[in-house]
Amino acid sequence: MRSLLDPPETTVVTGGSGWFGRAYLAAIAAGADDLGPVSRQGEVRVLVAAPADVDLVLEVLPGARVQVGDVADMTVVTRLFAGAEGASVVHAAGVIHPARVRDFERVNVGGTCNVLDAARRAGARRMVHVSSNSPFGTNATTTDTFRSDEPYSPYLGYGVSKMHAEQRVRGADDPGGMRTVVVRPPWFYGPWQPLRQTTFFRLVRTGRFPILGDGSQRRSMVYVDTLVRGVALAERVADAAGGAFWVADARPYPLSEIVSTVRQALRDEGFAVSARQIRLPAVAGRVAERADRLLQARGIYSQQVHVLGELDKTIACDISAAEEALGYAPGVELLEGMRRAIRWCVERGIDV
Repeated sequence: MRSLLDPPETTVVTGGSGWFGRAYLAAIAAGADDLGPVSRQGEVRVLVAAPADVDLVLEVLPGARVQVGDVADMTVVTRLFAGAEGASVVHAAGVIHPARVRDFERVNVGGTCNVLDAARRAGARRMVHVSSNSPFGTNATTTDTFRSDEPYSPYLGYGVSKMHAEQRVRGADDPGGMRTVVVRPPWFYGPWQPLRQTTFFRLVRTGRFPILGDGSQRRSMVYVDTLVRGVALAERVADAAGGAFWVADARPYPLSEIVSTVRQALRDEGFAVSARQIRLPAVAGRVAERADRLLQARGIYSQQVHVLGELDKTIACDISAAEEALGYAPGVELLEGMRRAIRWCVERGIDV
């Protein structure tokens, strides 16, 4: 059995109002033993970016101590860690689709450096950094998978910023002080989803989500509660210190399978689903990627162009290192996870 650190008396979570953040806090609130060693009784401090985000956190963890501020502001982050000796830190704050390209570096790198510095000075015991697949770009072929020791090859501005953040985190690991662990999730799905995922459901339901090429390009994905389990293990498994782990479902899925599974999940949950399926040549993704590069070079970010530019590509990872070192095991199949996400939307009156 893997040795676990004791539950922390203080937990600090950045990005707590986001998709992963709320799922993690909801698991703490539920004391969900099936989601790994996430249960704790101590203080949970949460950093959110805007006053409107406070209620999003308190909805899932009413006892949380919520602080509002910019993770890129060192004064804010220092205040967050005041008196947090021995704390466990889950750093999930970041920007994926920014208003300005320069926010990638300011928030994802600058914010991570601030959290590292403040946590270390406060005497935190461990920091888990929630990273991404983007520092590693895209796979060379549809059958390739990224390993735990994959060399960096970042994809555009977001990938570069997450690469720099990872490098800072891994370089800060201190066997005599604060330990660090990196968790790399791919595309995740499930409850607490943001508008972009709901839009994906709606496009699939109405037959307007495009499949580029033959749809054989693969994507690793992970159900959000499974990601919570992976992060909880990275936070508490003693021997995880200093490591970096891919956390995903058991296998990557061809894009055509992802779309057909979402269609089936929608039907299973009582939705009428269009029989139409838009197909575009794979070259459409390459053209969109070229446009994305040109726009970002000029400081302009377009979410629609960026997403289209990735749709012809394989982004697949190997989770064996997480299985071996953390005792991580995927638990929710893609169809069931998508059905749960759809039910979550329906329960909240969100139109899919």
